[in-house]
Amino acid sequence: MRILIVEDDPDLGRQLSEALGDAGYAVDKATDGEEGHFLGDTEPYDAVVLDLGLPVIDGISILQKWRADGKDFPVLILTARDQWSEKVAGFDAGADDYLTKPFHTEELLARLRALVRRAAGHTTDTIDIGGLTVDNRAGRAFVDGSPIKLTSHEFRLLSYMAMHVDKVISRTELVEHIYDQDFDRDSNTIEVFIGRLRRKIGVNRIETVRGLGYRLVDPEEDPGGEKT
Repeated sequence: MRILIVEDDPDLGRQLSEALGDAGYAVDKATDGEEGHFLGDTEPYDAVVLDLGLPVIDGISILQKWRADGKDFPVLILTARDQWSEKVAGFDAGADDYLTKPFHTEELLARLRALVRRAAGHTTDTIDIGGLTVDNRAGRAFVDGSPIKLTSHEFRLLSYMAMHVDKVISRTELVEHIYDQDFDRDSNTIEVFIGRLRRKIGVNRIETVRGLGYRLVDPEEDPGGEKT
């Protein structure tokens, strides 16, 4: 999962980036409203953490522009303001949730997980797919109750596919959602990660759809599928 943080306070921005990175997210950062608007307008994010009091363009204006342009990713607003009118303005502009500074990082992480899973149509952080369990809160995965060892990128890939189980996902989409902006992206590495995941979770759990991408399936419900 890939998150954008738009925050002009360098200490808070660094703290949030480290916390989200440790939680398994790919993270991009912007320190002013113009850069934040551009990234949100041109990159596919699973959620955005948006400060209201930004230089160049304020957070409310950014959010209004995104929503007017059809950007539907979940947005969690951060602000030092605690007036109810500011909260109402944020929600009216299209915010999905709201945190007032100061806040506990664990609460922000919990709210982000909730936004991401709801956007993908899930009600809990744990996803069960025919004996495969992906726990997005703990950042762990299990096969038939036994934990499996995954690298951070392998877990990001598996988590994204689990969030969109049974959907055919292109290599380009996977690259866009498991790497941050500064990472040297190469769609060919997705094939390597898919191969590793198949060895760890079972070759019949990830289906290759020729020319389109990959699909995570319950092997008992969908035993077919082309494997590479």
